[in-house]
Amino acid sequence: MTTIQANIPDSLARQVREFAEREHVSMDMVFSIALASQVSGWKNRDNIQQRAQRGSWAKFDRVMEKVRDVPPPAG
Repeated sequence: MTTIQANIPDSLARQVREFAEREHVSMDMVFSIALASQVSGWKNRDNIQQRAQRGSWAKFDRVMEKVRDVPPPAG
């Protein structure tokens, strides 16, 4: 386990403390969960960007040309 010391605004610390007390968890747990969630979001964004770079509008157009041009079925 790594210990990190960080300066955060008093208002944010107060909100975290209140939330932690209400949920019966430690402030450390709240910060860990919030940080994990944010890092996961960044990783997903990076993965999506990498996949987008592999994409090709020309390939997309070739695939879409194979789709029949008919109206959708009713309902």
